[in-house]
Amino acid sequence: MDVPIVAPHVVGSDSLTSCSPLTMNSSAMENTATKGLKNIIAADSKISRVDGAAGSLMYRGYHIDELAEHSSFEETSYLLFYGELPTKSQLEEFSNGLKEQRALSAEVLAHLKEVPKGTHPMAQLRSAVSILGEFDPGAEEHNSEAFGKRSLMLTAKISTIVAAIKRIAEGNEPIEPDPSLSHAANFMYMMNGVKPSPDAEKSMDLILILHAEHGLCASTFSARVIAATLTDLYSAITGALGALKGPLHGGANTAVLNTLKAIGSVDKVEDWVAQTRAKKGKFMGFGHAVYQTQDPRAKFLKELSRRLSIETGDPKWYDMSVEMEKHVVAAIKRECNVDFYSASLQHYMGIPGELFTCVFAASRIIGWCAHVLEQISDNKIIRPKANYIGYDLRPYVPLDER
Repeated sequence: MDVPIVAPHVVGSDSLTSCSPLTMNSSAMENTATKGLKNIIAADSKISRVDGAAGSLMYRGYHIDELAEHSSFEETSYLLFYGELPTKSQLEEFSNGLKEQRALSAEVLAHLKEVPKGTHPMAQLRSAVSILGEFDPGAEEHNSEAFGKRSLMLTAKISTIVAAIKRIAEGNEPIEPDPSLSHAANFMYMMNGVKPSPDAEKSMDLILILHAEHGLCASTFSARVIAATLTDLYSAITGALGALKGPLHGGANTAVLNTLKAIGSVDKVEDWVAQTRAKKGKFMGFGHAVYQTQDPRAKFLKELSRRLSIETGDPKWYDMSVEMEKHVVAAIKRECNVDFYSASLQHYMGIPGELFTCVFAASRIIGWCAHVLEQISDNKIIRPKANYIGYDLRPYVPLDER
């Protein structure tokens, strides 16, 4: 199925920071850089609206609450690509297109089996996507139809790559995709070797929906910057994966799970919170760079974590999370975000913590591709201005006089 260009786009030009020398440039005070480009408008976009003050998230005008309640990953993906919800026949065609593209080539599987033991899963995923581009004879085609086809293909294959990374790390053979299963259920099946329960399938479906898109985060902006140079889609997505790999972007839910394991039991949570606050430590999974109130995605994962805690007969991780939420919110007046309950939830789903960011990528591929398609629809290379704060003009001193 072809994915069309869906929206025009305009890129602004704003200043960035530069070096910090011993002597301030005399003209440096003329401009002021915005660290991290916070609140700088860098693009017009029709893809999503993140309202931090209201604690609201919309995809193409649809509130995340309605999509989480009624939609599927396939339907949400179609919406983000095309701009509208699909009809029944359109959804069937789109879903079948994903199923047809799930399998991996021998070259990618060989790469995954040969990487050095201990290689970061996100590094493996990043390299695998790059290899997909190397063996794609049409990788350099630069038009909406070509990018649409490859967006669909990458959406299908990234979950297969992530599942293969997990299986190989555990000493098992990767599992072939099952075309009878939904995208979420097949993802779970390829990771764990058994078909998931309805609640586990719904959990994966929700994780994929809730993480699919979130405005100009670091990885999405990286993808747009790279795409704006008119390079290939694989390069843009590889760059986005590199950005997501950084601990300031992806990985908060991994840190949450590690914290829960380190605490060990519900009765130790309150003391841990008090000690961490006294040491001015960080509470991973709480607060958000955008939301000033509760992250609208968090409540859905909390409920599914509760349900899977009952299904698995292992309530400790959910109970510890609830206890931590209570004490941290009381201590620092910051609500939990989408990462917090995704930690216990994915643990119940049999996903190891080191793979959480890869699962994030298997969802966010939709948002990345949608933004790349939007970027190239009315492209202008993204070239901000640096605010020079270095030395004023000075004479060159010969080497033997220094």
